[in-house]
Amino acid sequence: PRPDRFTPLPPLPSLPVIDPMAAVLRAIPKSAASAAVAVTVAAAARSADCSDDHVPSLDLGWSHHGPLAAFDAKAVRRGFQVYKEVCSSCHSVNRVNYRNLVEYGAWSESEVKAMAEDVDVIDGPDSSGEMFERPGKLSDPLPSPYANDEAGRAANGGALPPDLSLMVKARHAGVDYIFNLLTGYVEPPEGKEILEGLHYNPYFSGASIAMPPPLMDGAVEYPDGTPATASQMAKDVSVFLAWASEPEHDDRKQAGMKWIFALGTAAVVTGFYKRFRWGPYKTRQITYLK
Repeated sequence: PRPDRFTPLPPLPSLPVIDPMAAVLRAIPKSAASAAVAVTVAAAARSADCSDDHVPSLDLGWSHHGPLAAFDAKAVRRGFQVYKEVCSSCHSVNRVNYRNLVEYGAWSESEVKAMAEDVDVIDGPDSSGEMFERPGKLSDPLPSPYANDEAGRAANGGALPPDLSLMVKARHAGVDYIFNLLTGYVEPPEGKEILEGLHYNPYFSGASIAMPPPLMDGAVEYPDGTPATASQMAKDVSVFLAWASEPEHDDRKQAGMKWIFALGTAAVVTGFYKRFRWGPYKTRQITYLK
């Protein structure tokens, strides 16, 4: 006979909900996960560079980079010559004084005094309240090409050429930016319109810069016989501006290594003193007798 009703089946056991993506991530070793995160961060940084309005400067591996590296004194001297004969017609380095050249040691004191005395400096007032001109001296800053900012703007179509004293510090890529900018002038690509009076340089923000290409082969004559190619002059003046932004660079690294050596020696001596001073107390055995 047919039953009046069906017997209900027992309920199925509840199964955990498995997220396939979470299971995959749990299966990845932690080292691989860390590598994946690093790749993702690097890709994000690269995509950010690609979205900029200029080409990022190339890392050229300068000789003064490194904990024990110093500036190339010959390159600093040549770079100052390039600045003086080419760049100083528009740009200033107001934070560098003549005495800084003497302190660095790439120039003799007599050389720098002769350079300073060739410049007439307005000083004063004198005892009668009048301003007067005098020859430059070691305490004076390197001269500016313009008497004031308004004169600089008037001579350059309203744009003031920036002071180069801290330009290496003011740019993200530092000395690499200076070199790439000076050597990066090229013809604009097809379809790129450049306004009149501007020049195409992909390393400059916006790729349009008012400064014309400042360097050309043979623009200066180096006394040491180094070929004055555009790239050589760009390299030398970049090193000079890097030094100008941090004249204490070499002394700071030398003092830092002395401090590291002194503190390391003090740490070793302190460790041995602590061991031999407290060793007998830490290794002794105390026995209590009833």
